[in-house]
Amino acid sequence: MAAKTFKSMEDFAKACGVSRPTLAKYFNNPMDVKPVTRGRIEAVLKQSDFEPNSFVRHLSNKMAINVGIIVPTIYDPFFAKFTSHIETALRGCDMRPILISSKTSADLEEEAVERMLDFKVAGVIVAPLGNLSRPGIFDRLKSEIPVVSFDVPMGDDVPFVSNDHSFGMKAMVQYLCRSGEPPVLIEGPHLTDNVLIRQKAYRQTMKAEGHEPLIVDFDSEVSWEMERLGREQMQRLLTEGLPGKTLLCSNDRIAFGVISAACEAGLKVGRERDDDIRVAGHDDHPLSQYFWPSLTTTAQDTETIAFETVQQLVEVIETQALGVKVVPRRKQVRSTLMMRRSA
Repeated sequence: MAAKTFKSMEDFAKACGVSRPTLAKYFNNPMDVKPVTRGRIEAVLKQSDFEPNSFVRHLSNKMAINVGIIVPTIYDPFFAKFTSHIETALRGCDMRPILISSKTSADLEEEAVERMLDFKVAGVIVAPLGNLSRPGIFDRLKSEIPVVSFDVPMGDDVPFVSNDHSFGMKAMVQYLCRSGEPPVLIEGPHLTDNVLIRQKAYRQTMKAEGHEPLIVDFDSEVSWEMERLGREQMQRLLTEGLPGKTLLCSNDRIAFGVISAACEAGLKVGRERDDDIRVAGHDDHPLSQYFWPSLTTTAQDTETIAFETVQQLVEVIETQALGVKVVPRRKQVRSTLMMRRSA
């Protein structure tokens, strides 16, 4: 008879007719459970290919284990917010976070991967650099440690949680088209494919609304200094002539730079009748509501994305520990339109 395979600790506990804490107690020390209970567990063990390891014991017994987090930067408050939510979710699962920032450097991202392998963490949550990441940089990590990515995918073989960029961009374009002049898209540097996803959604929605898309592409340096790049882009547009009076920026940090240059040039930014231009963004950066004018944007649900990312990591750790092949899941979390003073 073929050995039975269980997809999770919950399934195994149910088959044994015991609770998950009782199962954890058995794996920690079989003599700590009643002989009858021990007999039931061992009978199921003999009929299965279940081989508990330290991951399962720790997760089942609520003992703290180390989990790595690799992010592009914590200098940006947006990633700092993400990281804070992930740390909270991990601690809620009795996991201890070990955070390393790659500081937007491919060299330091590679070093971060090596450190996680050296630390022998139970799992790793990664927000890759995207187009700046070196090919194959995560191959060994994925082969040795349970991994989940967020914001930027690591490949079809890794579970992934992200914002639904298409949904957010569609909602914003529809709002801007129906409340005033159709928007011109001001792109940022193509650091990740998220920029292209948003661009595609912009094009499709503009056409659906009966307008011709107009994109100010980004063809300068590839840099994470987005406020500076947005400012320089706006200064150039002001010199050449603005392509429109409603400017939709591909992210909030670009919008900050655009508004800075506009205000310096004497333009009034906002949605009032006597304002000169409207400016909107995407992401709801932690400073967006306090910037002046407060930024109309599309808010990523960072808390839910963080929670879902941690839940997926727990599932992957348990599944791999049971010797079951992981079927990667992709989850997109919808954003919320935030209508403020700037548009």
